[in-house]
Amino acid sequence: MMNNHQETGQIVQALSGFYDVKLEDGRIERTRARGQFRKTKQTPLVGDFVKVQLDDKGESLVTEILPRKNTMQRPPVANVDVALVVVSVTYPEIPLKLVDRLLVYAESLSIQPILYLTKWDLLENETEQMAVRERFSIYENIGYPVVWSEPKDQRDQALSEAIAGRTMVVMGQSGVGKTTLLNELLPNKTLETADISKALGRGRHTTRHVEIHQVLAGQVIDTPGFSSLSLTAIPLDQLAMNFPEIWALQPECKFRGCRHLKEPQCAVKAAVEAGTIAQSRYDNYVAFYEEIEANSQIY
Repeated sequence: MMNNHQETGQIVQALSGFYDVKLEDGRIERTRARGQFRKTKQTPLVGDFVKVQLDDKGESLVTEILPRKNTMQRPPVANVDVALVVVSVTYPEIPLKLVDRLLVYAESLSIQPILYLTKWDLLENETEQMAVRERFSIYENIGYPVVWSEPKDQRDQALSEAIAGRTMVVMGQSGVGKTTLLNELLPNKTLETADISKALGRGRHTTRHVEIHQVLAGQVIDTPGFSSLSLTAIPLDQLAMNFPEIWALQPECKFRGCRHLKEPQCAVKAAVEAGTIAQSRYDNYVAFYEEIEANSQIY
């Protein structure tokens, strides 16, 4: 008589239809998902806590996906606590609109964003360094943690505090230094890196699958790079919630439900004029609002 039993674990890698599940005792079980998931249009994701059925023949199946804290569509992962938004301060220099897009995306899923600024060592002089610090000071003023790639001892201390006991996803455009960071944090697991494509001004994708790594008393999810990210799943009336400095002033606007666009006596627009909200942040709020609004009119 076959002896079946169930154990609980977390999916730490997904590759070619197989799932590596870390069980509660620390064992890694390579398994497949039960066919019922196709019928219910569910897909197990890296980060999912799942139930695995095992038998005495050494065969196993993922039978149940436990409730998720959140789900990221791009990258496809679940149960994320922290998003390390990797941004290059020089070639390729990342536009603030992309930075804000990543921050808003993380905020919309109740994931704490942390900015990680790379390639500081490639800045040629103190004038360039001061310009970069000024450029990103707007995020520190909002309250976002900002971690610099140099010096490395301070970087590692800041990352250790951010990730301890939590699951962090590494997000960012290809070529900004995500894989380089993980190679430094995981010296025993060298990940493939690639040169920047000079023709495109961005990197080739070097990470082709999603995997969880144990590091700094927490977990890091390495994901493929990307060059675009849609915000259209965010309801229009909730967009402002994902800009902390805008949301904080919402109660001070004259009209309830103020969109902060053309309404009179808008506290947000007044703060932009006064310089207490960065013009770039407001401009990107308006751009994202129009993007979401245009997409909603298509359907």
